[in-house]
Amino acid sequence: MENKEEKGWEGAIDRLSNIISWVLVPLMMPLYATLLVFHLSVLQFSSVQVKWSFSLIIFCMTAIIPMLLVILMKRFGIVQDLGLNGRRERFYPYIITILSLGAAGWFMLSKNAPLWSGMFFFGGAAAGVINLLINFRWKISAHAAAMAGVIALLIAISRENIPHPSIDLWIVGAILLAGLLGSARVWLGRHTVMQVLAGSAVGFLSVFLLTLAA
Repeated sequence: MENKEEKGWEGAIDRLSNIISWVLVPLMMPLYATLLVFHLSVLQFSSVQVKWSFSLIIFCMTAIIPMLLVILMKRFGIVQDLGLNGRRERFYPYIITILSLGAAGWFMLSKNAPLWSGMFFFGGAAAGVINLLINFRWKISAHAAAMAGVIALLIAISRENIPHPSIDLWIVGAILLAGLLGSARVWLGRHTVMQVLAGSAVGFLSVFLLTLAA
């Protein structure tokens, strides 16, 4: 009876961990970040049309196009798993992600968005380059890197003149989510604790330092 109960709990944790991993998948982080920028920073005063159009363009650049390319690569046998859980499968997806984030950063700056908002995407691209190099030897956590980058973005927003009054709560919430996500990745056996911590450090520092320079 105890074994059945234990398996039931383990199955529930497995399902929850998978849900967390897919909801907080790195491809979605640029969209989440863009929505946060338009809700919590001075850009909250932008028109609804601007908010939706920017969010849609960023979503297409950093999620839809990369996702379609990964699906195409799976079709041709370049990758075997859409979850990209194998270290060797991540090379081309990393390249695609780096280019898409760079394009998103260029787009934001070309539209006269605050410099730090463009630097967030360039910071994500820089983290992608570092992760790509590390990935030749070691499987660092891209999930943790992406989530930590969002935390760094929220800190950048908090330094602005007119941040949303609830910005501190958002930062705390993002940190808790990062802990939950890291735990989920370790529970599922996708990464070790050290791989999660390393990914978090790379993602946070890449975005934090570039937005700080802005």
